[in-house]
Amino acid sequence: MSLIYKPKMQHEDMQDLSSQIRFVAAEGKIWLGEQRMLLMQLSTLASFRREIISLIGIERAKGFFLRLGYQSGLMDAELARKLRPAMREEEVFLAGPQLYALKGMVKVRLLTMDIAIRDGRFNVEAEWIDSFEVDICRTELGLMNEPVCWTVLGYASGYGSAFMGRRIIFQETSCRGCGDDKCLIVGKTAEEWGDVSSFEAYFKSDPIVDERYELQTQVANLRNRLKQYDGQYYGIGHSPAYKRICETIDKAARGKVSVLLLGETGVGKEVIARSVHLRSERAEQPFVAVNCAAIPPDLIESELFGVDKGAYTGAVNARAGRFERANGGTIFLDEVIELTPRAQATLLRVLQEGELERVGGDRTRKVDVRLITATNENLEEAVKMGRFRADLFFRLNVFPVHIPPLRERVEDIPLLVEHFLRRHHKEYGKKTLGLSDRAMEACLHYQWPGNIRELENALERGVILTESNESINVESLFPGLAMATEGDRLSSEGRLEEESGDSWFRQIIDQGVSLEDLEAGLMRTAMDRCGQNISQAARLLGLTRPAMAYRLKKLICESNGPIAALRQVWAFLRSFADSGERAS
Repeated sequence: MSLIYKPKMQHEDMQDLSSQIRFVAAEGKIWLGEQRMLLMQLSTLASFRREIISLIGIERAKGFFLRLGYQSGLMDAELARKLRPAMREEEVFLAGPQLYALKGMVKVRLLTMDIAIRDGRFNVEAEWIDSFEVDICRTELGLMNEPVCWTVLGYASGYGSAFMGRRIIFQETSCRGCGDDKCLIVGKTAEEWGDVSSFEAYFKSDPIVDERYELQTQVANLRNRLKQYDGQYYGIGHSPAYKRICETIDKAARGKVSVLLLGETGVGKEVIARSVHLRSERAEQPFVAVNCAAIPPDLIESELFGVDKGAYTGAVNARAGRFERANGGTIFLDEVIELTPRAQATLLRVLQEGELERVGGDRTRKVDVRLITATNENLEEAVKMGRFRADLFFRLNVFPVHIPPLRERVEDIPLLVEHFLRRHHKEYGKKTLGLSDRAMEACLHYQWPGNIRELENALERGVILTESNESINVESLFPGLAMATEGDRLSSEGRLEEESGDSWFRQIIDQGVSLEDLEAGLMRTAMDRCGQNISQAARLLGLTRPAMAYRLKKLICESNGPIAALRQVWAFLRSFADSGERAS
């Protein structure tokens, strides 16, 4: 694409952008696409800017606000491409200046625009009118010695870079905030600017931030070492429910008491088991985890307790079991309810006597193992049904701990999201912008029947489906999930228009859908959903069965012509008489 753009700027064709704004007053939220927005007084931002400058100085403050704007520009470029996928590239680019105006940042008057994406050419000149940052400086800081539109400048650079797929830098050549008549900007590729190291330094991590991060890393490393020896590491979480569990387990961790972990599938029982091991005096000894459900029943004894040579066909060598490998340390038996009756009896002896015999062997071997077990089923019910030994249950149930499901520790979801995104970014060699605000909102309200494991899988899917430097949206996490968009929206004239449940009907009327077409579509959909069962479809639509049958016959006649209609009606009546339920 090559475009020479003359002095002209269209702001009236912004309906696709303004329609993305939703004011949901009942929830206290404003949305722009999938990003949550804020309305804030300009005077508040002015005070904030003044305090930042006084705290870290002008140069560091400039870098802070440039980076802030840059991130916003990246996200808006993503929104522009999603909203205008079939439009020309110049119309997509113009969404950036239009979003400037829509957000109240600045009005843009383009002077020239010469863009060629394939050739990597980018030259833009524009005037910024009524920049909010100029107003801030005039009210709080007075005239400055250099241009002051830092956030808007960062926004332009971020938006241009995302649009072109290469580094674009905007410079403010004239600014009303430092006494000039106009705010003028020029945008070019980094190569065309020549030496831009001093400007690009603003987009790198601030030295004061680096120093802080370095200290934080050192502290974190020290804490991790303490966790290994002092046992404070129990995975990721700071919610009250999770903290209570950690405090409870901490009381039993230093001893040898058997711990029974209870909870739904995917809540992180193995993570807790490893944490108990690290907290104990056996932290330097082996930790062996066994999923009993993953081992065939006829092999479970040999896997756990070992096998001697010649014990059965194929046992050509003696082999130590998992308990012997864990000697001196900890063994974790997940899904312990899956143990066979013989394995349960052997396990009970190991717990009572501290010794075992390998399958096919006759020599008793001493083992010193701390046992942690887990299940997502009710062991007491299993005992009543005869599936599990009562005496073994009482030995395992000395210190039961119920791990809460993820829906009861919603406060931990953002931490878990951050953790899993870091892991999957590294695994797939990409860096997304993280979850959109609406995607995070969906995560916080979803019930997560699969708990942490389901969350991890959803985030992995989101990373796979999302391109680098784009936000992970709701559809990527939850395919097919429809998010509510009710609320007040902004009209093209800038007025708030109520958009409630009847907005769907307005759309139908605007699209010219007739009442007959709507009725036909509802009936077809209901019949398909109910497997062509007329009675069920009638109940779904709130009709009686005769009324539904009448409407179906009418639909058949209108859509197939006289002869075909008679055949369809005849077949329908025959099936109606024969079964009273299904239409041909």
